[in-house]
This record gives sequence, C-alpha cells and structure tokens, in this order.
Amino acid sequence: MKLPQNSLFAMLLRARWWVSALVALGVFALTRLILPEGFALFATLPFIVIAVVVAWKEVRQPRGARLEAALERLRAMSWDEFAAGVEQGYRRVGYSVTRTEGAADFELEKDSRVSLVSARRWKAARTGVEPLKDLVTAGERRGAVECVIVVTGELSEQARKLAGDKQIKLLEGAGLTALLKR
Repeated sequence: MKLPQNSLFAMLLRARWWVSALVALGVFALTRLILPEGFALFATLPFIVIAVVVAWKEVRQPRGARLEAALERLRAMSWDEFAAGVEQGYRRVGYSVTRTEGAADFELEKDSRVSLVSARRWKAARTGVEPLKDLVTAGERRGAVECVIVVTGELSEQARKLAGDKQIKLLEGAGLTALLKR
C-alpha cells in the first residue's frame, strides 16, 4: 500500500516527529470538546503511531561524529563500490536502475516515471553550479520528472539556489547514508 504523496499522513511521515505529536494534541483537544476522553484518545491514535515511527527513524539516523564517519567511509569507496551501493539502495526502495553516461549516472524508473541521478562527483569537497546545470539539461532531454544530485561534500551557495529553483533533489548526509545502508 502506498500513500498519496500529498496526503496528511505522508506529509507527517516526512516531517519531524514532534509535528505529529502536536497534531495529535490538537486533535485530542478538539475531539475532547464533543466526545468522551476514550474516543478522543482513539481519534489521536494514528498521529501518535506516526510520531513514534518518525521518532524511531530519527533516532536510528547517524548524526554528528557518526554521520561524519559514515560519510568518510563513503568517500573512501571506489566508484564501482559506490555505484553498486547506490544501485542497491534505489532497487531496495522499488526503482529499476540503469547506469547511464554523461551528466546523469543512473536512470531510475518507478511507476512509469523517470528520474535521473548524478553521483559521479560524490567525493568532491565542494560542488558548483555546472554539474547541476548539466543534470537539468539531461533531465529535460529525457523527460525526467525528478533530478537528484548526490554529494558528500558541500554545495556552493549558487548551486543550492539553483537546486531550489530547478527542484533538484539533494541526496546528502543522513539521507545518503540511509540509502546506502546495507
């Protein structure tokens, strides 16, 4: 079962755990005005479950020194090891993956929707605008619905702005380590 991307529950699953907890408190307060306490608590149960699930995911994600150590391990990989990890990670979440040449290193397909992933510069300490422009151009040529850039270093200020303007998804830090987790 897959939730629609813009449903309330899908958005809460992407937000921090405390957002769901606040929604649960609000729902409890409103339903308590018209229903007995037991029913009001029952109405908040889905939001409480979502808050617990999101909190569990957040606790398991590396932060600080653990995250930096994980990123260093990724930077130490060869291209073949890293590419195999990216492929496995995307396959694990339901994509069919094809390696490509040029601005994009991988073409992902899921539900007849194509996405392009550029991961070749994952070791770069700082990534500028040019790889992102090339990825956007390749995405427009291919008709991709999403472009993803993979980095373990920093993006320049202009690159971050371009990523926001062109809706390029950044795969970095904890998100990258979660995708490559074996």
